[in-house]
Amino acid sequence: MRFFLIASLLLLLVSCYSVERDCSSFKTGTFEFEAVIGTEIFKTKFTRNDSIEIDYFRGKADTSSIRWINDCEYIVKNLNPKNMAEEKAIHMKILSTQNDSYTFEYNIVGEEKKQKGTAIKISE
Repeated sequence: MRFFLIASLLLLLVSCYSVERDCSSFKTGTFEFEAVIGTEIFKTKFTRNDSIEIDYFRGKADTSSIRWINDCEYIVKNLNPKNMAEEKAIHMKILSTQNDSYTFEYNIVGEEKKQKGTAIKISE
C-alpha cells in the first residue's frame, strides 16, 4: 500500500512538470547551431525572418523559404537546390526554449528518422 501511495505521488509530481515553450521570440533573429558531421564539429550561422532563412555554412550562403505551421513548427524548403537531396523539405519543431536558446527536432518531410539540436540566439 505504501509503495502504491509513493508511486502515485511521484507520478502526480512528474505529470505537473511542463517544458517552457516561448516559441514566438525565436521566429526571427540570428542563430548559431553546431552539427557533428562524421567526426568533425561544424558551426552554422543562420538568420531568419517570418518567411526566409539564410544559412551560412563553410563560407557559403544558402536561402530557404519558411512556412510556419504554428508558433513552434515550420517547414524549411531550399529556394535554390543544387541536387535532389536539397529539394526535400525539412520539418522543424521547437521542443523547449530557454533564455537565449531552443532545443528542436527535425526530419525530412515524409520520413520517420528525427534528429535533435540546440540553436543559440545571438542577435535580434
